[in-house]
Amino acid sequence: MSGHRVVVGAALLREGRVLAARRGAPEALAGGWEFPGGKVEAGESEAAAVIRECREELGVEVVCHTRVPGEWPVSEVLVLRVFLAEITEGEPVLGPDHDQLRWLSRAELFDVDWLPADLPAALALAGLLPA
Repeated sequence: MSGHRVVVGAALLREGRVLAARRGAPEALAGGWEFPGGKVEAGESEAAAVIRECREELGVEVVCHTRVPGEWPVSEVLVLRVFLAEITEGEPVLGPDHDQLRWLSRAELFDVDWLPADLPAALALAGLLPA
């Protein structure tokens, strides 16, 4: 999917669970669940974007690890790539784009209504979480 702008998502792991965030805005995405993240800025690496987005959206410092295999279209011009990450400092807090946060185990992973681009990423992540 070259030629697309990259959106990164952070699959933040803690004690066998992954953090999911429910969109509160914009209205078209409200109520859908996603991996926190955002667009990679010009000149920024994908890992640096994960770190910056977690700081901006959740108020936490993270270390970015490997990418979850695959990439998924968000729109005609955007593609989602999700990275495993872990919090090194702070506790996640709600930012302006989200109205709820949940730590999900593998068994709970599909108890939320994932946004269309994040659903296949969650499927890919499921095999990486402990049973």
